This record gives sequence, C-alpha cells and structure tokens, in this order.
Amino acid sequence: MNINDLLFDKNNTDAISEFANNFGVNESEAKDAISSLADSLSRGLGANAQEMKGLDSLMEALEKGNHSRYLDDPSLLGKKETTQEGNDILGHIFGNKDVSRHVAKRSSKETGLGSSLLKKMLPVVATMVMASLGKKMLGGSKTAPSRQESSGFLTNLLDADKDGSMIDDVLGMAFKAFMAR
Repeated sequence: MNINDLLFDKNNTDAISEFANNFGVNESEAKDAISSLADSLSRGLGANAQEMKGLDSLMEALEKGNHSRYLDDPSLLGKKETTQEGNDILGHIFGNKDVSRHVAKRSSKETGLGSSLLKKMLPVVATMVMASLGKKMLGGSKTAPSRQESSGFLTNLLDADKDGSMIDDVLGMAFKAFMAR
C-alpha cells in the first residue's frame, strides 16, 4: 500500500471529482496530478518522519488537525482556508517554496499539465494526503497509535522502492531537485 492507494480509495471518489471540478480538469488529469504531487509529498513526509522530532510533529498534526474533513466533505477542497492550511502543511513538509516550485515543475513533465496549475493544486493535495493518512492511522479515533506502530506504518507507506528504508528515496529526491536547477 502507498499514499496513492489511500487517496484513490473508492470512498474518495467524490473528493477526486470535486478536485477535478475545482481546477477545471477531467478526472483522469486530476488523478494524474494528485498521484504525481502525492508521490513528492510522500517522500517529503518520509524525510521528516526519519527523525523523532519530525515523526512527533506529524503525529501531532494528524491527531489535532481534523484533516479527514477534507475527504468527508469534498466541498471544502475548493475553499480558500483549505489552500491556506495546505500551504502550512507544505511549509512543514518541504520547508520552503522553492521545493514546492520544483515539485510542480517535475509533476508538469510527468502529467503534461502546466506547472502554474500544479502549484495551485499542490496545497489542496497536501490536505488530501494528510486526510488520507489521518483516516488510515487514526481509524476514526483521536488517539494516534504508538511510535513503533506509527514508524512501521509510515515506513511501509512512504518507502517508494520498498527496500525497508525511506532514506534512499529522500536522497534520490534531493539529488533530482539539485540536478534540476
């Protein structure tokens, strides 16, 4: 299972449709954009979760953020507040706007959609990723699983090449970002 499996769960069909409508793309283009952007977000989350402080921060955000509302009520995806919260999430994941710009540029090459559109989509996808993680990890509960359970789940979910480590995936992303400059 990976983050895209969570995002494209049959229960999120309405959210995907709403996302497509909000950005004026068809559902296939929306899925391509969400998939590409979520892959980068997943790597960023993986990098943060490698350190205890980052894992603590992620778990706290999942417990207190009520992110599941974005998938439970897809009409929220088009709200200004959703974009603002998504930008806050991006700040925690990537640290600066340059990384977000690079992510949009890379996704543009993958999807054929314009990077300016993908930059607008990125904060909304960030809220959807957090919503999916929250639903999976908390399962309707307000209490997060133990650190060990969380770490194991996140490693499995965020390990792109399934070698048991997120570090090489994060280093690969950093190398690609450096080479794209």
